[in-house]
Amino acid sequence: MNIFVINAGSSSVKYQLFKMPAEKPICSGLIERIGLPDSIITHKIFSNGEENITRAELPLPDHQMALLEVVKLLTEPGIGIIQDPAEIGVVGHRVVHGGERFSETTIISPEVKEEIKQLISLAPLHNPGNFQGIEVAEKLFPHATQIAVFDTAFHQTMPEKAFRYAVPTNLYHELGVRVYGFHGTSHKYVAEKAANYLNKPEAKIITIHLGNGCSIAAVKAGKCIDTSMGFTPLDGLIMGTRSGAIDASVVFYLASKAGLTVEQIDILLNRKSGMLGLTGFSDMREVQKARDAGDADAHLAYEMYAYRIQKYIGSYVAALNGLDALVFTAGVGENDALTRELVCSNMTFFGLQIDLNKNAERSSELREINSDAATTKILIIPTNEELEIANQCVQLLA
Repeated sequence: MNIFVINAGSSSVKYQLFKMPAEKPICSGLIERIGLPDSIITHKIFSNGEENITRAELPLPDHQMALLEVVKLLTEPGIGIIQDPAEIGVVGHRVVHGGERFSETTIISPEVKEEIKQLISLAPLHNPGNFQGIEVAEKLFPHATQIAVFDTAFHQTMPEKAFRYAVPTNLYHELGVRVYGFHGTSHKYVAEKAANYLNKPEAKIITIHLGNGCSIAAVKAGKCIDTSMGFTPLDGLIMGTRSGAIDASVVFYLASKAGLTVEQIDILLNRKSGMLGLTGFSDMREVQKARDAGDADAHLAYEMYAYRIQKYIGSYVAALNGLDALVFTAGVGENDALTRELVCSNMTFFGLQIDLNKNAERSSELREINSDAATTKILIIPTNEELEIANQCVQLLA
């Protein structure tokens, strides 16, 4: 079964093509800067242990033109891996927000599309791109089964005491004001990998997804019981451009004292805060360079970033009543040794003790970085949201 996985953002599209049940993709790609005259497409084909890369810069004004270019690459004589788009049996879509309505992977129908559209107000930065990806894929792959995999679905197992806010009850029942959580596809994937590695299905695991967006989840016996992102992806950990958890009164203060509008405050907290607001850089690699050069703001930002994660670890150990493994994943979690070192320092009460030599090693495989004396495993597990989406599509159609 050929499953084409699309992860469409507002100005980008990530994709992978799987020939299931094989878990290695036969091609993958990234389209960046959609809507600009210098859009970039990087297309990789994997064959006989080799990787062939096609890279091009060209104007791609919208998602339809971007995905049309992908179809050309997939079918182009000489480098194509299929002859006709009809060979794609399933298209799996990442959809960020599924609200309470979607707690499982779902075949996309006109009714499902309409409900996804209604949820745009809850994820205005993500769901519009996800929705566009669905509409374009329906045109380009008309014979394929279109399936939605929701980032929020994994967190729907949280108990009510964890997902409710202490606001008037009618705001929950009438407007859906509650904790939804995000990055669920990633948290689910690495939590399952960790439980399998530990050979302990009932394991108590904390998964930490650190990229430009950051979240942490408490997982017990494969079920999420709490997570840091809330009603939107703004809450919780400090992120690349998002503030993370903040006193709600700051919003009122900025409106009354600084004269900022709701829209301006939204932009401030979502796009101009976090590491960007603290250091001037949203990319942790740039922040680390500044820190290494002696920049005091960058040094403080790293301390704040790690300390916020530590506080969540402590609260989630309490929620789980124990801990078998701490898992780092995503771009920063997998590649930033300094972040991992700072997060795991002074955490011996929880059995966490990092081995600095193991932590400094680079690998694309699942690995332990805890010391031999540690009583709790510290794991780095590369995430693969696209593979998880493909697997969920297969399970749904089985």
